[in-house]
Amino acid sequence: MSDRQPPAPRFDSGVSLFRHPVEWWRGRRRRCREMKWEEGSWELREVIRAGINELEALLETKPLQPDKARLADDVRAELDEAREKLSHAQHPRHLVGAHLSVAQIHLDGARDLLLRMIEPEEVTPLLPGLIALVREQLQVKDPRRMKVEDIGKETAKRPPTQADVEAIIDAVNVARLLALRDRLRVGSFVRIVKYVSAALGFLAVLVGVLGFLFPTVVPPCFTSETPAGAGGRGRTFATVCPVSSSGGLKAAEVPGSIAELPAIEANYLVLEIVGLLAAAIAAASALRRISGTATPYNVPVALAWLKLPTGALTAVLGLLLMRGGFVPGLTALDSSAQIIAWAIVFGYSQQVFTQFVDKQGQALLAGVRGPGAAAPSANPGPAAGPTG
Repeated sequence: MSDRQPPAPRFDSGVSLFRHPVEWWRGRRRRCREMKWEEGSWELREVIRAGINELEALLETKPLQPDKARLADDVRAELDEAREKLSHAQHPRHLVGAHLSVAQIHLDGARDLLLRMIEPEEVTPLLPGLIALVREQLQVKDPRRMKVEDIGKETAKRPPTQADVEAIIDAVNVARLLALRDRLRVGSFVRIVKYVSAALGFLAVLVGVLGFLFPTVVPPCFTSETPAGAGGRGRTFATVCPVSSSGGLKAAEVPGSIAELPAIEANYLVLEIVGLLAAAIAAASALRRISGTATPYNVPVALAWLKLPTGALTAVLGLLLMRGGFVPGLTALDSSAQIIAWAIVFGYSQQVFTQFVDKQGQALLAGVRGPGAAAPSANPGPAAGPTG
C-alpha cells in the first residue's frame, strides 16, 4: 500500500457562521491555508511547472554525450529545487513573485546543463529561440550577441561545435541576467510603494485618532465675518467646521465657540474620508494610462493603493494651509459644504505628487522586455556572464 496520505477535506462553504461558529472558523482557516498556494500569478506558476515537466521528459529522451551523462543528477537537482520553490513551502514570508523568480532561475540552470549534455547538433533546432532571447536583451554591438549571430549563420553550413554551444550558453545567461535585473527592479519598486502606502495609512489613522481625542487643539475650522447692519447692528462672526457651524457670534465668543459645536471630534475623520474618496476616483482615472503587467508583481494595484492614504492626508493638510492663510483670498470659508468641496479638491490633487511615482512604475514595466520588444541600443550588458 502507498504511504501517501489522503488529501484533507476542503472547506465546506455551506457551514453556517451563526449555527456552528467554531466549525466555520476551523473550515475558514483550513481554506486560507489551501489558498496560500494559489497566491500570485497562477498562469506564470503553471508556465514554470510545464517547463519543469518538459525538461524531465527531454532528459529521458534526448541522446546525451557519454562524458556529460553525470550532469543528469545536477539537472534533476535543479528541477527539484525549482519545483520546491513553486510550492512556497520554504521562506513563506517572501512574496510569491520572489518565489517565481527563484524557480525560474533554477529552471534556467537546468536548461543550461541540458544544453551541455546533449549532442551539439541537437542544439541547432533551438538556435532561433536562443538567438531571439539574446537579441531582446543585448546591444547590437555586444560581442556576445555578435558571436551568437555568427554561429547562427554558420550553422546553415555546418553543425555547431561544443565551443559554439558554450558561447551560446554564455550569451543566453547574460541575457537572462539582464531580464532578471529588470524584474527585480519591478519587485523592489512594488515593495517600496507598499511600505510607503502602509506608512502613509498609519499617519492618516494617527491624524484621525488625534483629531478625535483633541478636537480643539488644531481644529480645521474657519471664522467668517458679517459686516455691521444698517440698523446699528454690530459685526457678527460665524464659526464653520466640516461637520457643524454656528453663527451670530460676537468677537469675544469666537474662541470658545468651537468647543461647543456638536460632533467636532469627527472633523478630521470626515475630511480624511472625503479625501480618500476623491483619491479613489483619481486612482481609477489614472489606471487608463497604466498598462497591465505580465510580471509576478502587480504594479498598477500598488500604485492605486498609494493614492488612497495620500489623498486623505492632502485633504487635511490643504485645508490647514488655507486656515493658516497660505492661500491668499481663501482664508475664510462660509459653510461646511465649502470645506467639504475643498477637501475633495485637495484629495484629488494628490495626483500632482503621485503622478511621478506612476511614471516611474510605467517606465519599469516598459523595461521588462518581452517578445517583440525593441532591441536595446544604449545600456551595456555585464562584463562577463555566468557559464553555469
